[in-house]
Amino acid sequence: MAEQAMWYVVHTYSGYENKVATNLETIVENRRLQDLIHEVRVPTEQVAELKDGKERMVERKLFPGYVLVKMVMTDESWYIVRNCRGVTGFVGPSSKPVPLSQSEVDALGVDTHEQLTVDYEVGDNVEITAGPLAGFVGIVNAIDIPKNQVRVTVSMFGRETPAELELAQVKPI
Repeated sequence: MAEQAMWYVVHTYSGYENKVATNLETIVENRRLQDLIHEVRVPTEQVAELKDGKERMVERKLFPGYVLVKMVMTDESWYIVRNCRGVTGFVGPSSKPVPLSQSEVDALGVDTHEQLTVDYEVGDNVEITAGPLAGFVGIVNAIDIPKNQVRVTVSMFGRETPAELELAQVKPI
């Protein structure tokens, strides 16, 4: 029976949250562990900050010192996360980390249940409608609906150039 991926809270050194998240994503990518570690999040919020008499929006971490990881708990995934640089441990007893309950996940708003659908698939030609590459045509290499990303190869200046875009930035031709 395949275990279901659950959200776990990982404690990090203060200020290392984004670094830990990036390191974990790199390890998952390099070792092809997407089936074990599904998602890594550093929950943030937009806050108005007053500085020098001017108000501006800044991104602030909701839980400084913590990173949320959606993963299937196995010895291998536990070891990888626990030994990632900057991680001090999981929240919960050291022998068996405790996943967040569904009510906690819902309260944090980290798991979005609405499912986006796109009207193109891998291999399709698409036109880029927004961003610096607007107007270019490319071929879809990968679609990642949970992360709202599509990877497209665009031919520019006689060279194939990969681009990562939001799902809404491309449309089928």
